[in-house]
Amino acid sequence: MANAPSPTLTSFPPEAPRDCPLCPRLVAFRANAARAQPSWHNGAVPSFGTSDARLLIVGLAPGLRGANRTGRPFTGDYAGELLYSTLIKFGFAEGTYRADPADGLTLVDSMITNAVRCVPPENKPLPAEITTCRGYFSARLAALPRLKALVVLGRVAHDQTMTTLGLRKSQFPFAHGARHDAGGLTLFDSLHCSRLNTNTGRLTTEMFHAVFRDVRRFLDELPAAGN
Repeated sequence: MANAPSPTLTSFPPEAPRDCPLCPRLVAFRANAARAQPSWHNGAVPSFGTSDARLLIVGLAPGLRGANRTGRPFTGDYAGELLYSTLIKFGFAEGTYRADPADGLTLVDSMITNAVRCVPPENKPLPAEITTCRGYFSARLAALPRLKALVVLGRVAHDQTMTTLGLRKSQFPFAHGARHDAGGLTLFDSLHCSRLNTNTGRLTTEMFHAVFRDVRRFLDELPAAGN
């Protein structure tokens, strides 16, 4: 693979192959995880949801013991507990979340993806890895023909989205609760629903719910022709 040409943004599919080879550091980290825990997913994590979604939730990257273990975004760690309970509360998911891809939970009019599809060391992808994964993110956006709104969880997701849409980040600064009209889409910023943010009080359940309450209102108020 060292001599293979670099793919262009237009050559990417919406989902990365489980054994995506493009980021050497992430490949090595996945391999180490697979040796330690061979029963885990240990690969690029696919998006979860419906292809006719009007809402896309964008996270940072799979957690080592969460999505990297289970193979479903935000499944198996605290961030998923808050995210999926919120989606159920506001009508974007149905069923019961049990931190297991086999729990039968389904998303409604929504999809969840990540700015970076593979687990990074210390949950910190490098700039080059974010750039490389932009091809998959761009293709994911293009494959959602009814997309109207995005909830971006944290600055990395925000910046990945802005760059992918060709927008200047300085004109659309990240801030929890901010709303941006961008490239024909409406973006809703939220702090990431990580245990670190909730334990320190930077993000409360009420603050997180407020973002999705705004999204719910926004989608419900769209004219019928826009649905």
